[in-house]
Amino acid sequence: MAKKSTETASSVYRVTEIIGTSPVSWEDAARNAVETAAKSLRDLRVAEVSKLDMTVEGGKVVAYRARVSLSFKYDS
Repeated sequence: MAKKSTETASSVYRVTEIIGTSPVSWEDAARNAVETAAKSLRDLRVAEVSKLDMTVEGGKVVAYRARVSLSFKYDS
């Protein structure tokens, strides 16, 4: 009987928090955050929106903000 390999791949991830903004929507703000981060971070794995807020001026919403936690894998 063949011996099964019990070796598993080990990985290390980092989680960093960024804030994206948009004058249009929270979805747009979150997308801007991830797409901008992807230009300098490789191998993004998970994006989790942890907080949504708005910038208000003169009683009107002028910007949507999304706080996003991103995880990416370290090169091994």
